[in-house]
Amino acid sequence: MTSVKEFRIDEAATPTALGRGAFVFTDDYSVFDWGKMPDKIPDKGASLCTMGAYNFELLEAADVPTHYRGVVEDGSVCSLAETERPPTEMAIDLTQVPDLPHEGRTYDYDAYHANAGENYLVPLEIIFRNRVPVGSSLRRRTDPADHGLALDEWPEEAVDLEEPIVEFSTKYEKGDRYLEREEADAIAGVAEIEELASVARAVNRVVTEQAASAGLVHEDGKIECLYYDGEIRVADVVGTFDENRFSYEGTQLSKEVIRQYHKRTQPDWVEAVSTAKSQAKADDIADWKSLCERDPEPLEDEVIDVARGMYCAGTNAYIGEEIFDAPPLSSAIGAVQRL
Repeated sequence: MTSVKEFRIDEAATPTALGRGAFVFTDDYSVFDWGKMPDKIPDKGASLCTMGAYNFELLEAADVPTHYRGVVEDGSVCSLAETERPPTEMAIDLTQVPDLPHEGRTYDYDAYHANAGENYLVPLEIIFRNRVPVGSSLRRRTDPADHGLALDEWPEEAVDLEEPIVEFSTKYEKGDRYLEREEADAIAGVAEIEELASVARAVNRVVTEQAASAGLVHEDGKIECLYYDGEIRVADVVGTFDENRFSYEGTQLSKEVIRQYHKRTQPDWVEAVSTAKSQAKADDIADWKSLCERDPEPLEDEVIDVARGMYCAGTNAYIGEEIFDAPPLSSAIGAVQRL
């Protein structure tokens, strides 16, 4: 089980064949890698499932291979257009996910790939960035010249990029790390790192164009991929308000809204999370959460309502249909601005 969606195996993958299963989306949410938070956002699961399915069908039309098989309604797999209500279950092809042995924060990727063969989930997240906002970790880790930008230093305002920046980070380590290409290539196994980057750019292009058609700006996002029979396919879920950051008329439209709200209203907990992660890294301990001295508090009811409006109104706008009973996007964004 992941932090915000449940994972069901109907037919397990083998070294030579894909399996079949499903994601069941819940109304849980997670921020700062905490996992399941103490409250829920109504209709969030249906929003993510609907938006993810819509994007997978766009990718299919663009000839980008994926693990998507359809959404599930009343036990049957169908396309999003064939549903009568917002879905919460997505049918997918399954690949192998071997154990990743580790001692402290040292991970044995050779063992992972020895058990994976040529049918496996690539243990990386591939991140694409169309904009570098103020506060982005990219500014702390790199200089503009590292990305071919004609800037001596990062400016005080956001930087819009003519070409997206593609980065790689670990997927299964307790504290995810950004990686240089050489290490990312080794961790990817037989999957070619440049092909993974090419697939990420294709996904980014499809999501960016759809967002623009809805009046949204697609700022950044990430994908995961599987490798099977010599082909890289997009896995997990793509182009939702949890995996990607969008904005509307300069206001964030993504899970980042909830992260920033916690920073403002629960700074002691956010600081405790940061301290625990730093301590775990210093002590070579994988499970940083066990070192955290505070737990998060539930959100107020009005904040939950604002978050629900953001997810549902945003999905309606992105897809161009009134799928959810939600305010217009301009009203939902106004509520976000008032948080």
